[in-house]
Amino acid sequence: MIPLPLLQKKADVPPSTLIRFASEFGFSGFNEMKQIFRENLMEKTTNYTERLQLSHKIAKSEGEESPEDILTIFSQANSQALHQLAEQTTNEQINEAAKILKEANNIFIIGLKRSFSAACYLNYALQHLDCRSFLINGLGGMFDEQLNQVKEGDVVVAISFSPYAAETVNISKVCAKKGVKQISITDSQISPLLAFSDIAFVIKEAQVLGFRSQCSTMTLVQTLAIVLGLEKEKDKNTK
Repeated sequence: MIPLPLLQKKADVPPSTLIRFASEFGFSGFNEMKQIFRENLMEKTTNYTERLQLSHKIAKSEGEESPEDILTIFSQANSQALHQLAEQTTNEQINEAAKILKEANNIFIIGLKRSFSAACYLNYALQHLDCRSFLINGLGGMFDEQLNQVKEGDVVVAISFSPYAAETVNISKVCAKKGVKQISITDSQISPLLAFSDIAFVIKEAQVLGFRSQCSTMTLVQTLAIVLGLEKEKDKNTK
């Protein structure tokens, strides 16, 4: 990535022009806009060793020091991401999602690749709440067989982040045609999952050296499980 002083020389414009250019697209500054291209480069690098090497190369080209205290940096970044999650997620969204889960005959959860851990935890939590919860994981290549179990009256929770697992998107599309309600957890307003969702949570995770955290995602799925548990307990007490 080219640093701002060098870029403005190549473009033959003052730095203020580049900053205004970034502002026109809603970024707080040129560095924030540059981060988008950084993330795109990282996402194309699936090997973690290569990702670290690329991150180091970018930092070196920009004259930045490689972070020494990764824990501190990650903790601060996660703190900001969690604050953003709380600010942008409404109680109405949480309560509506919990209601959909409570009224479901069965709950099917799909989250592949880096979303798999969050999907597994949500499945674990829901089963401990005595919900009929099932993980769609394609074990043994049985995506189609697992998908055939999803019927109207069930709910699908789809978790996927850029570059969005093709299997997750396809399952969401098929379930939408079946009239199955869906809750999506994703990372962008242009995520393909939003087109099929009854309710969607858009999360921006912390990212350090090309490694994206799962802190906000785990916090959200835990919140959904706890609110659902409280609602189920409330129903027991009113009977």
